[in-house]
Amino acid sequence: MTTLTPGESQPGFTELFAQLGLPNDEASIQQFIRQHHPLADDLLLHDAPFWSPQQAQMLKEKIRCDDDWAIVVDQLSLALRKAPELHK
Repeated sequence: MTTLTPGESQPGFTELFAQLGLPNDEASIQQFIRQHHPLADDLLLHDAPFWSPQQAQMLKEKIRCDDDWAIVVDQLSLALRKAPELHK
């Protein structure tokens, strides 16, 4: 289980995308969310068809361990399901 030590911050999308081997700059993360939105409510995040087997396994493990990474994985799941924000 990965836990944070005092002084460390909660991992965010940047760190999660790096762990997944994906481009992890803000523009790439937003593009990924737009490209794969909307994710069906009845589909578990790690079962989405756009993950490689290794990425899916990593996401599943992060949730199963219920450690500090589970929060950011849940946040990604929500971001892929909610209505996109419209920018003027």
